[in-house]
Amino acid sequence: MTLRFKKVHPDAVLPSYAHPSDAGMDLRSVDDLTLAPGQRALVHTGLVMLLPPLYEAQVRPRSGLALKNGVTVLNTPGTIDSGYRGEVGVILINLGQAAFDVRKGDKIAQMVIAPVTQPNIEETDVVDETDRGSGGFGSTGV
Repeated sequence: MTLRFKKVHPDAVLPSYAHPSDAGMDLRSVDDLTLAPGQRALVHTGLVMLLPPLYEAQVRPRSGLALKNGVTVLNTPGTIDSGYRGEVGVILINLGQAAFDVRKGDKIAQMVIAPVTQPNIEETDVVDETDRGSGGFGSTGV
């Protein structure tokens, strides 16, 4: 599979994998901004992606930003559908205690490409019983 991108900003950098076996490719900012503690912002990548049908791109946090600075992706994983042709953006939030500077070229998130399964949807009146039943939301303990 080939994944194509159009640069829509002069400072855009194509996504890349840091290591040959990585699942996620790094996304970089074309914005300069400061996130105050508790603040969120849409950070632009300057890229439009041509994702093939029946694939999605999942935008995920970078573990180093989260651990060291408390900066993460707000709607993680963010899904980019194959039909989307707008600029790829990343909603970052600063959950840390200090302001965080985002600069052009900074790695701000990672993106994983995954196949999509679209099942046939139908209504039913019958739900089978399982050992688990309706248990959820911590029903097995903490």
